Amino acid sequence: MKKLMTGTALSLCFASAALAEGSLNIYAWSESIAPELIEKFTKEYDVEVSLDGYTSNEDLLTKLQAGASGYDIAAPSQHFLRIMIDEGLIENFAANELEAYANIDERWRNQWWDEGQKYSIPMAYGTAGFAVNTAEYDGPTDSLKYFFEPGEGLAGKVALLSYPDEVVGAAQMYLGVPFCSEDPAEMKKVLDLLMAQKEAVAVYSSDNIATRLSSGEVATHFWWDGEVVRAIADGAPVEYAMPKEGLVGWIDSLVIPKGAPNRENAIKFIEFISTPENATIEMNHYAHSSPMKVIEAEKIYTKEVAPALYPTVPVEMSRTCSPKAQDLVTRVWTQLLQ
Repeated sequence: MKKLMTGTALSLCFASAALAEGSLNIYAWSESIAPELIEKFTKEYDVEVSLDGYTSNEDLLTKLQAGASGYDIAAPSQHFLRIMIDEGLIENFAANELEAYANIDERWRNQWWDEGQKYSIPMAYGTAGFAVNTAEYDGPTDSLKYFFEPGEGLAGKVALLSYPDEVVGAAQMYLGVPFCSEDPAEMKKVLDLLMAQKEAVAVYSSDNIATRLSSGEVATHFWWDGEVVRAIADGAPVEYAMPKEGLVGWIDSLVIPKGAPNRENAIKFIEFISTPENATIEMNHYAHSSPMKVIEAEKIYTKEVAPALYPTVPVEMSRTCSPKAQDLVTRVWTQLLQ
């Protein structure tokens, strides 16, 4: 995925207007927020919006841990949101007192990543698994076996993300290893699986996935449900697998980084994007499921149009792991990429 605004352009914007009245600086998943909503918000509130993108939770966490990011809104996934709360990196903006809170589907309220719903309002949710180019691969996809233990036909045609998060989670699901395992022997099984798969892997990358997969450069890629839906809408010959072992779940939420220079504008935007009308626009753009109440009659990605968004297999949400468990994940990934 590409950045929506270059780092240079964004830096110039921060230098000239970050503290000015009527500004809002957003750091979110690349291409996640509907441009239509940015334009609409700008007109309604007379606020100049700057938008920058990232492609991993790790990048966002590192940015916030460094401090003085200059951002007013960020959008971490649930397990990283928990870390940010625990480390004091984001604001308690009494999210549960906003109108936006009433618009959240009840099943997504007050979850373990933000028990009292004081720090966040959810924006999108979905799953991570593997997709295939059906013009390059016509074999079975109903098990993670075909991705992690690919046959000869997929040699050199497999691609993974550049970071361990959901990939290691999927490998754990396949092996029956619990998320956040602190057992070195169990994580050695994960490493062995990924090392054996490595012979068939063409690249470990989180960028340009749509091009790489739809062009046939690779035949299968670890990916996200909504990106697959968008690729299909663009005419790409791709399909999202529903492996019997399950999919890794995620939910991204809007938060306000500690010391945000435009806190009130951030709250205005969170309220704005969470209305049923705007949440529907956002879902239709992002092609991921919305945790907000949306206008069903205006929803483009129904079950018939986008079955990838409606899993028929188990979904397990990524967890916030202990330092010991996270260290094992890091060690697995470091050894894999050596």
